[in-house]
Amino acid sequence: MDGFLNLNKPFGLTSHDCVAKVRRIYGLKKVGHAGTLDPAATGILPIALGRATRLLQYLRQDKAYHATIRFGVTTATDDLEGEILTQQAVSHLSLEQIQEKLPLFQGVIQQIPPNYSAIQVQGKRLYDLARSGQAIEVPARTVEIYDLKILDFRAGDFPELDLAIACGSGTYIRSIARDLGGQLGTGATLAKLLRTESSGFELKESATLEELPGPLIEPEAVLLHLPEVVLESAIAKRWCQGQKIALELERSGIVRVKREHSVERSLRFLGIGEIRADGVLVPQMVYEPI
Repeated sequence: MDGFLNLNKPFGLTSHDCVAKVRRIYGLKKVGHAGTLDPAATGILPIALGRATRLLQYLRQDKAYHATIRFGVTTATDDLEGEILTQQAVSHLSLEQIQEKLPLFQGVIQQIPPNYSAIQVQGKRLYDLARSGQAIEVPARTVEIYDLKILDFRAGDFPELDLAIACGSGTYIRSIARDLGGQLGTGATLAKLLRTESSGFELKESATLEELPGPLIEPEAVLLHLPEVVLESAIAKRWCQGQKIALELERSGIVRVKREHSVERSLRFLGIGEIRADGVLVPQMVYEPI
């Protein structure tokens, strides 16, 4: 049994918890996920089963979220799950002030991940270092935020902002909340997070754990963002055996490799290859050998 699940992760479970539940439901050992979600976050968690786990690294990296940011509060984890560090009413905060600062968080930016995150520094997870009380200097990382759109703003002592965020891999929404509060001088933390899209999976097509087991998504269906290269049967066999194939192609990069079946007049997905700058097709991962 090989394929993908578009799972709607519930509140309170870790991504690993979800993988463990899917293993039990489908009776499989080989199950993995793409794009970790914090326990307090909900929404899309792509799950790979069987041989499809080998394709996880080739999924699209773009993601989209609906986030609720609460101003006037800062926490140790940059969300409401952590210890409250400061709390002070900021009823003076206006939507116009927020709109002035949002452009700082669009495009390619430098972002410091939360202290409580799975990123490794000097070989140790940040959340382990934070829990041990060690002083941590977290290096900034380059991330890309494609779009920020205000959905709603609720004024009050502790105003809340709903944002739609489209971003690339490695972006921490908790960091956006924290840093927006810092720019405004009010402090802020992430109050709620829903992932609406991830790697081409959409929330409207997702399934809950209670709805499983269900049909799996064909592996190649989640790789359509990669260009396609079709090989004749004899050449395809050589490629599946690990041989490099010289092609007269101008493009380079990662591609889907398929075999042309002359009798059945159909194409069969074989795996992932890379076209080098010299036009040579190199096997990266043979999914379906001949």
